[in-house]
Amino acid sequence: MRRCKRCLLPDTVPGADFDARGVCRPCREYSPKSAEAEDAGRAAREADLEAAIAAARGQGQYDVLVPFSGGKDSAWMLYKLVVEYRLKVLAFTVDVNIPPVAWKNIRQTLAKLNIDHLTYSPPAALYRKLFAYLLRNQEERGATYTVSYVYAPLFEGDAIRLAYEKGIPLVMAGYSPGQPEPERMLYEFSRPLIERTDWTPPQLRKCGEFTEDELSRFFNPLRYPADTRFPRYLAPFHAWKYSQDEAMRGVVEHGLIATSRNASPVFSNYPINWLLMYSDLKNFGYNPYAPEFAALIREGKAKLAEWRIMAPFVDLMVKRCWFLGRHTTEHLKWLGMTSDELRITLPRGAYDPVVAA
Repeated sequence: MRRCKRCLLPDTVPGADFDARGVCRPCREYSPKSAEAEDAGRAAREADLEAAIAAARGQGQYDVLVPFSGGKDSAWMLYKLVVEYRLKVLAFTVDVNIPPVAWKNIRQTLAKLNIDHLTYSPPAALYRKLFAYLLRNQEERGATYTVSYVYAPLFEGDAIRLAYEKGIPLVMAGYSPGQPEPERMLYEFSRPLIERTDWTPPQLRKCGEFTEDELSRFFNPLRYPADTRFPRYLAPFHAWKYSQDEAMRGVVEHGLIATSRNASPVFSNYPINWLLMYSDLKNFGYNPYAPEFAALIREGKAKLAEWRIMAPFVDLMVKRCWFLGRHTTEHLKWLGMTSDELRITLPRGAYDPVVAA
């Protein structure tokens, strides 16, 4: 596998199209003008964010609800909201597949910022059943997309429900640029998605393997009165200027996270991600996170020198199921699966809810 000299994008990624100098097509097409256009869009989003914060301030016991996974981005966002904006924040964690290092980050950040926190622990058996089904029945974009875009809506929906119940006008997520897929969210979940769309993945209902009680855990605004006012769901790092290096340095310097190692997504992300990376690397020939990190490097939001070392090291751990990559075999055992069962069997979009008009 070759990697782009400028952004480290693997040559196995569709559309990479390396030239004779070893530079990928996205790097060749990237220009200051495209960056300026993005800055203009970001500035408009930042103005909206400032207005949303001003409107939410003092409306109730809390101004904003923040889903908190223990990663650097959500910790850094909490710091900005609490210290710089002086908002009343409620942090919220769904206790599913969170590693010990992330729990350590959560406890340290909460203690440092002195903010309230709620934890929700759903039945582990449901998630084990869900993950196993999804990995045996991946849609064409692979394991990371399939699992992430079924699992994430579960805790996003939990956050919307909690904010609604507590009268909190804003939910703010620590998604960095490129997360999630732009067609699903760019800065804000649309009002049709939050107000008029059943979030239950169609394939889960169609397959007949999940009960109505299990499916009811997905957010569905149609269960509420028609005039229900749901909170806005925003991603501030789509509005603020974002730097991965600034976030990693800031959380350590301000005492939110103990070390840069603990702040690294390599160590603090959900352990099941190692199994998802293993499946996608096997099926597609590249790490599913490579395009996202290449874009951050290309845009000057992540360090080329750091990821030049880390990216191949992560892929080595994934392929050999070694060190952190051991989570692959651990999760296969937990799910009662073998690696031969990691299959793509469904068309693109099989799990995507149809957003109401």
